[in-house]
Amino acid sequence: MSMKCFCDPILNGTEFDFTPCNISSFNHTGNGSGPCQPQTLEDILLRLLGPRRSPFFLPVTLTYMFIFVTGVVGNLLTCTVITKHKKMRTPTNLYLFSLAISDLLVLLFGMPLEIYDLWQNYPFPFGESICCFKVFLFETVCFASVLNVMVLSIERYVAVVHPLKTRYAITNKHAQRVIGGVWAVSLVCAIPNTSLHGLHYYYLPEKVLESATCNLLKPQWIYNLVIQVTTILFYFVPMTVISVLYLVIGIRLGREQRQKGRKLGKNCSADTNWKIQVESGRRRQITKMLAVVVLAFAVCWAPFHIDRLLWSFITNWTEHLHNIFEYVHILSGVLFYLSSAINPIIYNLLSSRFRERFFELMCRHPEVNTSRSSSPPYSKRISFLKSHEALRTNSQGRSNSSKRPQPSVILGTGWDQELDTSFM
Repeated sequence: MSMKCFCDPILNGTEFDFTPCNISSFNHTGNGSGPCQPQTLEDILLRLLGPRRSPFFLPVTLTYMFIFVTGVVGNLLTCTVITKHKKMRTPTNLYLFSLAISDLLVLLFGMPLEIYDLWQNYPFPFGESICCFKVFLFETVCFASVLNVMVLSIERYVAVVHPLKTRYAITNKHAQRVIGGVWAVSLVCAIPNTSLHGLHYYYLPEKVLESATCNLLKPQWIYNLVIQVTTILFYFVPMTVISVLYLVIGIRLGREQRQKGRKLGKNCSADTNWKIQVESGRRRQITKMLAVVVLAFAVCWAPFHIDRLLWSFITNWTEHLHNIFEYVHILSGVLFYLSSAINPIIYNLLSSRFRERFFELMCRHPEVNTSRSSSPPYSKRISFLKSHEALRTNSQGRSNSSKRPQPSVILGTGWDQELDTSFM
């Protein structure tokens, strides 16, 4: 750190008028005997940029490290489960795989830079390219995550409300094309905000390298416009659409449950009754899990967008507003990274299929695997019972079959086949 002595700077844009103080007028007690109070460069940077290390460094870093370990392990398990097991490669799971990749990117590349900023806010030592990469990464992940959640909700809406379209409209190839489009749109939409940022320096009057920060370089009004537009298009509009979709899904599932409850006692045998109840429960389980994922996403990302809007709308900063913004900024960072770690926990709590696959990967005991292989998986047991029921119906003749509705008619075409390929 240079110990060159300056008088109190007078702000003039990003440059400062200064008059060098006489070093001899600065005594050992720090009291100036000359006409101006001498200041070191460290003092000036402290006044301009604040302390180098965040006062919340220790608790936030410990929280980030816990989120990092949990999130990386959980998302790696999610990706491994989906890629390793062929039956887990359903359209729904492909969207969850894309979401897990997005979460891994922000945890592996974004969080280390964030922790470094907490430890040393300035100077930014990694150069212009890393600064732009950091902004580009956060913007891309922000857009990709919300778009993945939205298309996942649309897929669930089609599967529940329009089950006849499930077989030909929701396929793995279609999901792969949609995911490719999601990432392409996210990459393109991340460019505007990235182009506004770079390394910012103060001049005293020469450029002070130790004042380098990764910050906004273009006029504030351009940044405000970009933030407001992207917040509307990539948070409020998707959350509104998703909320409406899940409201319709909930109404449809409730209506189906009431209709099936009235029909089962009149027309169906005990075996068919049990199979329909299981299938209905599975559909509700899938929808419930994805609804919790969406709710967690909305809650965790709300402070992030509030933080950006505060910085965008507030022009006259006071000490009180600055303190509020500081706490919102810390909270938004914690919840932002928490959203990247919480999804695998939700899968484990609400999805029996994911829970079993996670357990198999983490605890490979031969005797456990043997015991599992001796009894077929849940979906295979359902398929076996279906085959058994069909054989029994055929053996009883056409007259008996006419008295009992076929499961495919009751469940809706596509849902009985989906049972064996569902991720649950």
